[in-house]
Amino acid sequence: MSIRELPATTTAQDSAAPPFERLSEERKAQLVRELSALLGERYVLHDPYDLMLYEYDASIDRSRPDIVVLPSSTEEVAGIVKIAARHRVPVVPRGAGTGLSGGAIPIYGGIVIAFARMNRILELDYENMRAVVQPGLVNLHLSNALNPRGFYYVPDPSSQRSCTIGGNVGENAGGPHTLLYGVTTNHVLGLEVVTADGEVVEVGGWTPDQPGYDLTGLITGSEGTLCVVTRIITRIVHLPEQVKTMLAVFNSIDDASNTVSEIIASGMIPAAIEMMDQMILQAVEADMHAGYPLDAAAVLLLEAEGLREEVEDQTERIVAICQRNHARSVRIAAHETERQLLWAGRKNAFGAVGRISPEFYVQDGVVPRTKLPYVLRRVSEICTRYGLRVGNVFHAGDGNLHPLILFDSQVPGEVERVRQAGHEILAVCAEVGGSITGEHGVGVEKQEEMALIFSAVDLRVMQQVREAWNPEQLLNPGKLFPRPGRCAEVKQL
Repeated sequence: MSIRELPATTTAQDSAAPPFERLSEERKAQLVRELSALLGERYVLHDPYDLMLYEYDASIDRSRPDIVVLPSSTEEVAGIVKIAARHRVPVVPRGAGTGLSGGAIPIYGGIVIAFARMNRILELDYENMRAVVQPGLVNLHLSNALNPRGFYYVPDPSSQRSCTIGGNVGENAGGPHTLLYGVTTNHVLGLEVVTADGEVVEVGGWTPDQPGYDLTGLITGSEGTLCVVTRIITRIVHLPEQVKTMLAVFNSIDDASNTVSEIIASGMIPAAIEMMDQMILQAVEADMHAGYPLDAAAVLLLEAEGLREEVEDQTERIVAICQRNHARSVRIAAHETERQLLWAGRKNAFGAVGRISPEFYVQDGVVPRTKLPYVLRRVSEICTRYGLRVGNVFHAGDGNLHPLILFDSQVPGEVERVRQAGHEILAVCAEVGGSITGEHGVGVEKQEEMALIFSAVDLRVMQQVREAWNPEQLLNPGKLFPRPGRCAEVKQL
């Protein structure tokens, strides 16, 4: 039996006209009354001043919602979605607003569901190594709760001090330590979700490899376009017996990149391999004083963890590979304070760039590790051609690039140049066999670039999955897929 593609369908989002119109004052007032009856007036925001905070995330796009609601339970979320469905108003789930692709931006207005009040740890099961949490729980708060008992939650985005686990599920977030352990989807066992018609459904469960379709895997990374996540069952893991953190300093980016390839080719998979170039090093050192060299072309921040004997052996092998690839020095953190300081520099790199530029645009392409030297050169060439500065800080171990393109939106035409440079960088990633996103998601930022890595049939089949879950496109509309007629245009670019 072969898989047959269903006939192409026309949905609201596929038509030329926008699928949703902004709410009139009369419709908005009616919605506010119904939502206030459900949640209480305090948890329904609708004044322009209150809505300003929810018109943007960490991307460079903006759009203001009509209403923001702050539910405290799954039942309230289901009630909100039912009200929205009855009035045919779009709904956009939102965690902490740290997303970098515009996934939480309500481009058609409507209702934003903010999960700030659904932020509790519901259960910790150390024997079975599981945790149950609400979507608004801050990522780092889970590990902080687990650490005293010798456990932690692995996925650790740079924004883990503020991003939420619900947002991480929506974008399938990664982080430095997912090189060894895998990204969010590898740590989520089950979900409670609210469907587009307001029904509460549980997928996955307490044990791995549940029979039937892997709906948990489907929903993780779907960016809120299939359902609204209200509860998450995650894996937790033991803290390692020993950890060694190393800082390898290089006089050329090529040498640093080649080191990464050789480490992985040797059969080792360290817990983390991060790279920062000179521009980022200088910004971070001015901000954090982490002990990074200011004159290096690049550094690798490497970490080995596990059993003591295994870590000692791996550390020796990593140091030898770094030296073989012309590292001018390799420093091993002498104690936990030094180790934490090195990581603080890396985790705060994005914020530190604010010292040298009023704004920056973060890209999120993925390339084969062996292509890192070539792609980094192309990134530099592209930005130079557009008259833009760029710094690189990224997950080198899995080839997940994060070029930070510096700009000033007050300069006429600069935002458009930044967008075009970002598109060309993603085109290079696709050209070498990579992807347009590794962890930040597609959102509104990379919709058109989906055509660089997927055929028209691929995209249509994915849209049919979305239509099965979200037939009226009420959940996070206008995200993920290219707008009509744009695929061919993107490929020509």
